[in-house]
Amino acid sequence: MTFACRAKALGIVLAAAVCVTVLLGVSSARVDAAEQVRIAGLTWPGYGFWYIADEKGLAPDLEIGYEAIEDPYQSFGLMTAGQLDVVSSTIEFAPIATEAGMPVKLVAYGNISYGTDKIVVGPGIEGAEDLVGKKVAVLEGGLPQLYLAIWLEQNGVAYDQVEYVNLIMDDAAAAMIGGDVAAAEFWDPFGVQVLESRPDTRLAAQSREPFWLKNALIADALFMNADFIAERRDVALKTMKALYDAIAWWQENPAEGNEIIARRMQMSLADVELVIGKDGTGKDGGLYMYSYLEAARFCGSAPGDPPFGQTNGQIADHWRMTNEWWVKFGQMKETIEPEAGTDCSLLADLHGAGYGQ
Repeated sequence: MTFACRAKALGIVLAAAVCVTVLLGVSSARVDAAEQVRIAGLTWPGYGFWYIADEKGLAPDLEIGYEAIEDPYQSFGLMTAGQLDVVSSTIEFAPIATEAGMPVKLVAYGNISYGTDKIVVGPGIEGAEDLVGKKVAVLEGGLPQLYLAIWLEQNGVAYDQVEYVNLIMDDAAAAMIGGDVAAAEFWDPFGVQVLESRPDTRLAAQSREPFWLKNALIADALFMNADFIAERRDVALKTMKALYDAIAWWQENPAEGNEIIARRMQMSLADVELVIGKDGTGKDGGLYMYSYLEAARFCGSAPGDPPFGQTNGQIADHWRMTNEWWVKFGQMKETIEPEAGTDCSLLADLHGAGYGQ
């Protein structure tokens, strides 16, 4: 699930974007132009609900344009340049973006890893203590590094007692199969592939465990351009509603929804089903999608508690947790209050209007 790339300098060369106005309705008296919303994210089933919203016409007055951009830093660079309105990405970048002065707001907790993320160890590694001084493969500057570091400390090993090797998933899997690293963090299907390819490796931890579900670390999120929220708030609200309408539609029509995601993302149906499941519950795959009300509770915008033992308004605790770890790893210089980079007001406005109730 966690596709964040290694933290890097934020001076990104931005390509020019071409905006196309799409006319939705034409009559002899008037032409109604849809409001264009520019959205980016990875080729990942957890973000495929934008395609469902588009294909099923769940937001008829919006022109939802989703662009697959595999480097999240490029997406956030484009957002900073005003070329994107919305980014679906992993959640841990929010404090980094705020410290860097980017006009990026974390507006909703999107989904939680429900087993798709795994820590796999090689032969001879019986516990975390056996990894001291050894190489472990992660994506540095992303959730895999935080996941492994917290797991190490949870099991009595300091986070800096191992050697982190920065590898993308393909290379990490090859390194693990070849015996070049002693452990690695994977998301599916890579974790499953390594375990099947090397029977002497074993699963040391997975994100479906109650500890990880409760602390809510490993997750995707919804980000919006601050200017988009301020200047086109009505469109921002419609965009958020379209996403949650698509999730609700998928929960009732998972087979058709999965087919749409697979086709539009050019992925195999089997891989889509492996990640988000087949029955619409979110608990038969590796990723649990938050409904509108669950996301609003996590943000503190609606009464009640989110799932998995989480607490109302836990988004602030999540922010502080990731912020503190980025300071440890040198990705950030200081801690910043969550209010500087989060905006739960859109979820609150939808709740106030009776949405999702």
